[in-house]
Amino acid sequence: MTTFDDRERAFETKFAHDEEMKFRVIARRNKLLGHWAAGLMKLSAVEAEAYAKDVVRADFEEAGDEDVIRKLLGDLTAAGQEIDEAAIRQALSDKTVEARRQLMEAQG
Repeated sequence: MTTFDDRERAFETKFAHDEEMKFRVIARRNKLLGHWAAGLMKLSAVEAEAYAKDVVRADFEEAGDEDVIRKLLGDLTAAGQEIDEAAIRQALSDKTVEARRQLMEAQG
């Protein structure tokens, strides 16, 4: 029975690790997206950092990426930027890859 218990604990540990990494990738991606959007809106460095944190917080409104996309689209449009949802989704995809790469490099 101990072999089964050990395997079960190993699977649970791996699942917890994978979920934590997924959360960290998404949070890092959202921060990168915030900085990207802040650059388009020509915000100062201090404003950009605050905006990036707002984008990270926006992701907690509902499950999925729609809340982040809505925020970015609304804020960029309000700032006079000509951008569509497809461009934001492409940035989201690009920043996901970048965030994953950054976290993997940080882990060594």
